[in-house]
Amino acid sequence: MTGPVRVELTEAETSRASRAYWNSAAGEYLAEHGDFLGDDRFIWCPEGVDEEHAHLLGPVRGRRILEVGCGAAQCSRWLVKQGADVVAFDISLEQLRIARELDARTGTVVRTVAADATAIPYRDATFDIVCSAFGALPFVADAGTALREIARTLKPGGLLVFSVTHPFRWTMPDDPTPAGLRITHSYFDRTPYVEVDAAGTPVYAEHHRTTGDWIRELTDARFVVDDLLEPEWPAGHDLVWGGWGPDRGRLVPGTAIWSAHKQ
Repeated sequence: MTGPVRVELTEAETSRASRAYWNSAAGEYLAEHGDFLGDDRFIWCPEGVDEEHAHLLGPVRGRRILEVGCGAAQCSRWLVKQGADVVAFDISLEQLRIARELDARTGTVVRTVAADATAIPYRDATFDIVCSAFGALPFVADAGTALREIARTLKPGGLLVFSVTHPFRWTMPDDPTPAGLRITHSYFDRTPYVEVDAAGTPVYAEHHRTTGDWIRELTDARFVVDDLLEPEWPAGHDLVWGGWGPDRGRLVPGTAIWSAHKQ
């Protein structure tokens, strides 16, 4: 793999890159972050916001819930244990294969399918809640289409909560040390971050939206924004995860957690 570049990608190119990346990296990702994420916990972000204590989804028992970009379905597994009626999807078959292993290990089974967030395979007005912890939404070229698909599957008044990289984080290098506390890229440049292989084929793609972009995409998809949580770095939390870590996290936000409901 060569270094990162900033180039425009189509939705199809982005989907192929995401599928290829997560199929190849799923095992390594779990080995690196599995202890922090757990097998059946609902962790929203590297700052450690835990749904068990945060209650961003409100009461979930008996609710029909969809997890978008579920990875190995740790969050969905926690929801199942709370009595929710949960289904989940991910673009990566390897992530879903690992999810089956975690199902067996925990004894908690999650119903999962392989799908793309821009074409969600569920009927209109099916779910009470849709959630996503760094799943799918940063990895699609057209967030508007994905949000409209989510809105379509939600019942009127249904809740959407999702976490993504904080837009301001995009201005800074992927360096969690004090040396990374500098602006190196324009906040207003929406050109995606892309990694390519030796042949120049995109093998990882992540898309940047400003805070205003997210508000417009949500409202255009018929959502009302209820809250934006920007978690502070907890005292004593020494995790380093990519560009997240205590040196930078106690000064600037790394995660944005959006809460909205369908009109």
